[in-house]
Amino acid sequence: MDFLQTLKIALRALRTNKMRSFLTMLGIIIGIAAVIAMMAVGSGASYVISQQIASIGSNIILVIPGSTTSGGLRMGMGGAQTLTSDDVKAIMAECPSVLRSAGTTRATSQVVYGNMNWSTVIMGASPELFDIREWPVSSGRSIGQQDVDGAAKVCLLGETVADNLFGDGDPVGKMVRIKQIPFTVIGVLERKGQSPQGTDQDDTVFVPLRTAQVKLSRSSFPNTVGAVLVQAKSEELLDKAESEVNSLLNQRHRITNGKEPDYSTRNLSEILAVAEQSSRAMSLLLGAVASISLIVGGIGIMNIMLVSVTERTREIGIRMAIGARRNDILLQFMTEAVLLTMIGGVIGICLGGAGATVVSRFLSWPTLISIESITIAFFFSGAVGILFGLYPARKAAGLNPIDALRYE
Repeated sequence: MDFLQTLKIALRALRTNKMRSFLTMLGIIIGIAAVIAMMAVGSGASYVISQQIASIGSNIILVIPGSTTSGGLRMGMGGAQTLTSDDVKAIMAECPSVLRSAGTTRATSQVVYGNMNWSTVIMGASPELFDIREWPVSSGRSIGQQDVDGAAKVCLLGETVADNLFGDGDPVGKMVRIKQIPFTVIGVLERKGQSPQGTDQDDTVFVPLRTAQVKLSRSSFPNTVGAVLVQAKSEELLDKAESEVNSLLNQRHRITNGKEPDYSTRNLSEILAVAEQSSRAMSLLLGAVASISLIVGGIGIMNIMLVSVTERTREIGIRMAIGARRNDILLQFMTEAVLLTMIGGVIGICLGGAGATVVSRFLSWPTLISIESITIAFFFSGAVGILFGLYPARKAAGLNPIDALRYE
């Protein structure tokens, strides 16, 4: 008997018992839908993290001040003012693997425009910072070296700040006040979104580094910086660049063997790679949990097929009596099982996609349905049919024709 004829017989058998066929497929439908929806949620999380990684920049090393001990109390990292603008220049000049370096300062202040005000982060920055962060302006211009050298009273606004102070108006050329000092807005930065820590990167105002050090900082050491961002020339040179920065700062800060450094370096790419790996692990975990329902659905198919074999014992005996071979019986029941699971798989894929869309729309959570997950789900449903349909099919093919004909 050819495969086409076997397929027709299998379809006719499924149509004869529509409700039983639907209930048999239900476990597979739920399982596949759960797998598609959960993998879409996990992929959406991975996408968010990859976007956050891209928003920070590539091949970045963060250098922050070290800890201090005052009055017997040991402060945490960043508690000392140990990094200076001279360190930033030296890193750029003396580390061959470094492409750019930029010093930054950070403070919080109220920004005032007319009768509007907004509390935000004030960052002192050099022009290199915006190249390292790959952060262009959407209107106006960026901070230039002449602004830093002249400690100009100009500023760049993040989109969140611009929206809250100016609404739909154009901020460029307007005057805002930071700590009672007037600053001219020279540009608005493109939207960056959330950082990997969940903070709003657009809720920031940037001023020239020298301006922040001299006019906004109350520090006794105005040449200090709160952090240094270092960009390696390539990902392959990242570790080498970090080693060069450590060696240079140890030399400049007179850090000898056995002495604790007064700074700390962090490879952001490694930190963010761990976050991305955790997201992938979450996706696999969600998929594995959802796959349990597929196994339950497969067991349900096996049970229903065993009942079907029992009910159709006389039919099997008649087919054998008129010339059907054991392989024909085996193929028929295997075809029915695979058809059930694959039809259920198609319905489950559609329901899973709809469920992912609902999650994305009502919970504002990004979901991504990949072709790979759909393909895997479809063929996995077929594999479940083969795996759990094999035993009932072999039992049907192993019936004795005479005993089958006598079965009532």
